Formats: sequence, structure tokens, C-alpha cells
Amino acid sequence: VQLQASGGGLVQPGGSLRLSCAASGNIFSSNVMGWYRQAPGKQRELVATMTSGGNTNSADSVKGRFTISRDNAKNMVYLQMNSLKPEDTAVYYCHLRTFWRGTNDYWGQGTLVTVSS
Repeated sequence: VQLQASGGGLVQPGGSLRLSCAASGNIFSSNVMGWYRQAPGKQRELVATMTSGGNTNSADSVKGRFTISRDNAKNMVYLQMNSLKPEDTAVYYCHLRTFWRGTNDYWGQGTLVTVSS
């Protein structure tokens, strides 16, 4: 399984970015895809996840600003980030969890999002 994330960059406070992640390999139809982030000096934290059935989970800090979506036919997951704040600055990682013979976690390479004026 490989995850390829893209879409990070530099944006001013209040701006928007859209992250994309493409999954390839043995994805299996039942899975969870999502985004985590890690700011400098902090632990990696959940941003938002979405099951293949459409159920979502997101951090309180991003609710109302970030929207996760996915295209199951293309094995893609997206993160639309609006009203960005400096505290959203982090490396964002795409994540996939499958359930074949147990739980399997896969990570993308990370994409840097910097929110600064």
C-alpha cells in the first residue's frame, strides 16, 4: 500500500488549502482514510477521518473549518481547510487503516502546511 499526499503550502491566516491523498495497492473496500498532523515539538494528532461508509470523525479544533471527503472509486481522500489559523501550521499526514487479518495502518509521506502572514 502506498499513500501519496499533495496540496500543502504557504497560506495567509484566513486562507484556504485543499489536501489530496491517493492510495494504491491492496486497499480493501472496508477501510478508514484520514488526516493527522504534527506541529513542531508536538505529538501527532488526529485531524479528521472518514470510513468507506461515510462516517466522519474530526478534532474539535477544526470543526466548522475543515471538511474531509473521499472518492472511493478513485481511492482518494481530501481535506478542505478553510479559515486557516497559524496554529494549523504542521506537517499533515495521510492515513489509511484496513482490516484484513487484523488492523493495518499506513502513512503517507506528509505535506507541510504553513499559515503565516
